[in-house]
Amino acid sequence: MWNYLTQIWNSRDLRNKILITILILALYRLISQVSIPGANLEAIRAIFTKSQIFGAFSMLTGGSADNFSIVLMGLSPYINASIIIQLLTVVIPKLESLSKEGEQGYKKINQYTRWLTFPLAFLQSYGMIALLNSQSQTPIVENLNQASVVLPIMLTITAGTILCVWLGELISEYGIGNGISMLIFINIITGMPPIIAQSLFQAQQNADKLVPFVITLLMTILMTVFVIIVTDATRRIPITYAGNHMHARAEQSVLPIRVNQAGMIPIIFAVSLVSLPSLLAQMMQSATSAWMRDFAQFLGKFFSIQSWPYVILYFGLVIAFTYFYVGITFKPDQVAENIQKRGGYVPGIRPGKQTAEYIGKISNYMNLYGGAFIAIVAVLPMLIQKIFKGMEMGAIPMLLSGAGIIIVAGVVLELVRQINTQLVMHDYKKFY
Repeated sequence: MWNYLTQIWNSRDLRNKILITILILALYRLISQVSIPGANLEAIRAIFTKSQIFGAFSMLTGGSADNFSIVLMGLSPYINASIIIQLLTVVIPKLESLSKEGEQGYKKINQYTRWLTFPLAFLQSYGMIALLNSQSQTPIVENLNQASVVLPIMLTITAGTILCVWLGELISEYGIGNGISMLIFINIITGMPPIIAQSLFQAQQNADKLVPFVITLLMTILMTVFVIIVTDATRRIPITYAGNHMHARAEQSVLPIRVNQAGMIPIIFAVSLVSLPSLLAQMMQSATSAWMRDFAQFLGKFFSIQSWPYVILYFGLVIAFTYFYVGITFKPDQVAENIQKRGGYVPGIRPGKQTAEYIGKISNYMNLYGGAFIAIVAVLPMLIQKIFKGMEMGAIPMLLSGAGIIIVAGVVLELVRQINTQLVMHDYKKFY
């Protein structure tokens, strides 16, 4: 381990990239603590303490939400814009052709994503401000219904999101790792120390709280190991490329298909839908009509986090969106066509249509395993909390949510790959 760190430090380019990344992440964390002037922080923190949904959102934003920070929305508008552009790539021929043009096409699509981020951030900022204000007993900001008050706040929050995107792109260009993923990663990691401190304080006050805390810690470690193993798991389809006049012998290769092809996207979709009833319930609690208040109470209870309907619906939606997203982004026909154009074939399978059907069949199997894996990781922390409550051990918060574990594992694995690549390049340059 010490030799590995020494190698990293001795590589000047890699050392500079890591230092730049740390500097930008520190700047981002500093910005996330800057609150919008005039905001009632006590009122907004009461909302995030009371609501589990808002609490989960606060964790993903690294505490900037319950500080009513200038980066209140974080990177969520950019993530939504990326998903929308990616889905439109399949529908709009121009975007599809750009996606096949390599680096230049990627830069153009990324530019479209940034353009879409601005209006999404502006609209979502108003929705978040209105939602938070409706849940507060006292106004978060005075005279929020006046355009002269709310518009500057919306523009500030929108500018904060654009600033986050810019910082992420600086990391991608001059630092190490994917910048956007690194910012989300640091948000999640910085939320862990307060949870640990709170759990240890409860254990100090009540020794019975120590057992669930230790169990939660061990479960988090085991889930992280499980996620790392499955994230790197692939099904390798053997490919044979026919020889030519330069190479008489056939060349053997493989087509890797990941078990988790969809990554975090199904969880993002599923959370958006499964949280909608609870958000509607909270908005209707102050309705003047009695039947609407009763309906809001029913929705809030039926779809509360950790309720069985919520868990079951969440589990099913994650698997369904895994099939949906991979079905849009992965095209077996194009893969089979590319293999055939390069003179390759799957042993025992005829090129063309049969190869596409074979690859599609394997992809569907991987979708089932990958979707079930993502769904299990997503709902397991909720099931653990239900078990603790059933055993009257109290509620001990998980150090990381299921989504957080997948993000952290993916970012760390990608970071290690990039560092190792940089070290190999550094060693290679020594010979020149």
